[in-house]
Order: sequence, then C-alpha cells, then structure tokens
Amino acid sequence: MAGPLPLGDPAPADGRLPSDLTIDPAVPFSAYLHVPFCRVRCGYCDFNTYTSGELRGAKQEDYASTLITEIDLAKRVLEDAGALRPMDTVFFGGGTPTLLPAGDLARMLGAATDAFGLTDGAEVTVEANPDTVTPEVARTLADAGVTRLSIGMQSAVPHVLAALDRTHRPENVTTAVAAAKDAGLAVSVDLIYGAPGESLGDWEASLDAALALESDHISAYALIIEDGTKLARQIRRGEVPTPDDDLQADMYELADARLAAAGFDWYEISNWSRTVEQRSRHNLAYWRGSDWWGFGPGAHSHVAGLRWWNVKHPAAYAQRLAAEESPAAGTERPDAESRTLERVLLLSRIREGIAVTDLQPDKRARVAGLIADGLVDPAAAVRGRVQLTLRGRLLADAVVRELTD
Repeated sequence: MAGPLPLGDPAPADGRLPSDLTIDPAVPFSAYLHVPFCRVRCGYCDFNTYTSGELRGAKQEDYASTLITEIDLAKRVLEDAGALRPMDTVFFGGGTPTLLPAGDLARMLGAATDAFGLTDGAEVTVEANPDTVTPEVARTLADAGVTRLSIGMQSAVPHVLAALDRTHRPENVTTAVAAAKDAGLAVSVDLIYGAPGESLGDWEASLDAALALESDHISAYALIIEDGTKLARQIRRGEVPTPDDDLQADMYELADARLAAAGFDWYEISNWSRTVEQRSRHNLAYWRGSDWWGFGPGAHSHVAGLRWWNVKHPAAYAQRLAAEESPAAGTERPDAESRTLERVLLLSRIREGIAVTDLQPDKRARVAGLIADGLVDPAAAVRGRVQLTLRGRLLADAVVRELTD
C-alpha cells in the first residue's frame, strides 16, 4: 500500500466545489479510474494497491458498482459548478485493472461516458498485466470504447522480472500485444531499468524485445526505491545492491539511441512514441495542468487549481459512498509560488518545454548558464522555450532546482 495521504483541508461531505472557483470550460477534462487490485505486490511498488488478503471488508466483485456511485456524485458536483465537460481522455490504472472482468471495466467506462460524454477521437487507455490479456478480453474492451492498451512488460529477462517480483512470463507479452492489435487497439509497453542484478546487456535485450513487438509507444522508467517497499527493506538489509546511478544513466542513453534509431521520438523524459498522435494524451494532460477527476480509493483530482484526494482503503471508500458522502479525504489550493514550482517541474519534462516568460523574472537569466552546461537546447532558447537536451533529461532535477530555487 502507498504511503500516507497528503495533509490538507477537510473535504466537504457532499463533494461540492468552492463557489469562488473559476472554471475555464475550454480546459480539457480527463478521468482517471483507479482499480486497486493486484494478485501479488511487486517489491518496488508503492502504489495504492491491495491483494485479496488485504481488502478487509471490501469485495472485488462489488467494485465496479461502487466506483459508478462516485461517477454519479461527480456528475452532480460538476453540473452544480457549471463545469460539466466531455472527457478528452480516460485512463484505467492500478493495480491491475484487467484483474476485474472486462465487462466490469466496460460498465465503468459506459457510466462515465453517460455522465460526461466523450470528445470526438477521445483516448481511452487500460493498463494491463500481460497474463490477463486474452483475445476475448481485448475484444470486449475494444467493443466498449477502449482505444489503447498499456501493457506492463517491465523486462524481457527472467532474472530481472524475478528481482522485480513480476510473475508474468516474457512470452505472454507477445501474446497480449497480438491480442490487443487483433482487436484494433493501439499498444504501449512499459519497461523498468536499473533492477538489482540487471546488466546493460540485459537492458539491451529488453529493448530489443520491446521493439520487436512493433508497438506504438514505449515508456521506460528508472527504478526508484520508495520507502516502505519490500525492495527498500532488502536494500537496507544488504540483501540486494542499491541501483547504480551511472549504470541507470547509461541505460537511459542506450534506450534513447535505440528507440530513436527505430523511429521513436521522445516527448517526455520517460516516454517515446512513433508519431505525435500516438503520444499518451492522458499523461500530457497531467503534465500540462489540465482538469481531471480521479475515481477510486486514493485517487487524486484537479479542477481549476483545486486538488483533492480520496480515502485510501477500498472498504473506507465504499462506506463513504454507501452513506451518500464524498470519498474525498482532503483538499488543497496551492499558492502562487507552489503552482509556479509545479509548472516548471512538469512542463520542463516534456519535449515542448516551458516558455522562458513562464519563469519568475529573476530566474530567466539562469537559462544562459544551463545552455552553457549543455542542459538546455540553445536554438529552442532563442525561440523563447526551455527545452532539455539529452544531458538535461539525465539531470532534469538539477535543471528544475536552478530554475526555481
């Protein structure tokens, strides 16, 4: 299970938005539907997920109906605030959404579509474990309106998968991708690099395997050791080594080179796609600060600068909704300084970067130093944008500190 929820102000029991909130109807609206179930807990994961033995009072088979109750609440709240808009993107994340019957996912998507509507060409993504994707599942999702499957490949090397506590067999990734393609779904695969015992050769093998799948999109994330996870405890006890920063940098550079050679362009530090149209519009909505409602236990939402987050445990989430109360646990409205910091942090990660004029006036002069250090693209800076070079992507945190501290 994930760490504690943020501190914040109490959330209203009816979920109502503040009357002084200024909502721009032109800002895109997205929905995130959290499915918090996993067969086993991966050693590196700190997401808000639960195995069957951890549910304590919640039933997996009731989950779709419970979440639909929150969708009904969201529709009332947004209608009252004059902020009801069709969804530009929908994302089922987890956990493992495809642990639920595909019909349950279809029912949740149908309820959200009935409540809010979908824009023309909306992107609808479902995350999936390779072992849970069959031709029947893929067809049911496609028939329901899903457009894209994001498959958790992580690695093609058995000992790396074992180090990550992943239970799927590498060959199941191939069958899952084939099932998705046969159903007409776009496909993304997720990779993780820097696992204990993973060599540069292992990582190259995983990249080769991912490219052989001929997917539309590839995400590659450096392994991060989160407090409270099994992997963090193993490292603390000296059972496995701490990830090597230099090796992870070499792995990133290898990924960028191999993916570029195969026709992929980076558009966010950890994400590559073959075309602009195949970028994850849902994730771009987060990075660009659009509005979204997060459904499910522990899910976070954002509308017009207001943020709130739901209670974490599925049982508490269900109890709130059964009592006709909002499941929100807390809310906050970041001040101008916090919003500026977040804007720099998020927009600097994407290929388009951030406008120099969006920086605080006293920080704009620092862009020249970042260019001199090889962290920011000089041609883009001439056009008024701060865009990271390859070296800048490797040292993105340092760039953000320089532009905000």
